[in-house]
Amino acid sequence: MTVTDFPDALIVVDIQRDYFPGGNMALVDPERAADRAGEILASFRRADRPVIHVHHEAIRPGSAFLLPGTRGVEPWPAVQPAPGEPVVIKHFPNAFRDTSLREVLDRVGAGSAAVVGMMTHMCIDATVRQAADFGYRVWVAADACATRELRHEGEIVPAPSVHAAFLAALSGTYAQVVDADTLIHGV
Repeated sequence: MTVTDFPDALIVVDIQRDYFPGGNMALVDPERAADRAGEILASFRRADRPVIHVHHEAIRPGSAFLLPGTRGVEPWPAVQPAPGEPVVIKHFPNAFRDTSLREVLDRVGAGSAAVVGMMTHMCIDATVRQAADFGYRVWVAADACATRELRHEGEIVPAPSVHAAFLAALSGTYAQVVDADTLIHGV
């Protein structure tokens, strides 16, 4: 990866307390993903590249996690927003839906972005697809994302399989799927 094809900005999606042990929707190995996301975040900051944080607040009736005003919506310590870094609040999986994310990306001059966060099968998938549909070049750091097991027609689909399947579907068509080190060392 050369500097000319490196992402213009970093989007940190939903790395919030409810996705960690003790939270209301604990994922599989979120600490590892958050640590890797934190390393990417530090590299973008060192390179003085724009960072945008996206935080989910659930407002749908019956929501059981990421509820406004709870500790669960707080960002994980490894990815705390720094002063001056924009924080976009969303209420749907797609971080562009009814938010200012596109305007923020345009304001910082980003034609491309790296995406990290939670959950791979939901908010990462929806956000990456929308970003690509809007014409942004997108990178996803596979090891800086996390998800959980799912159930389908009585079958349990293990989290690693969910993660791999969703990243495989994004790879090539919607995004360049890489590991964190590729982004860290490309800065």
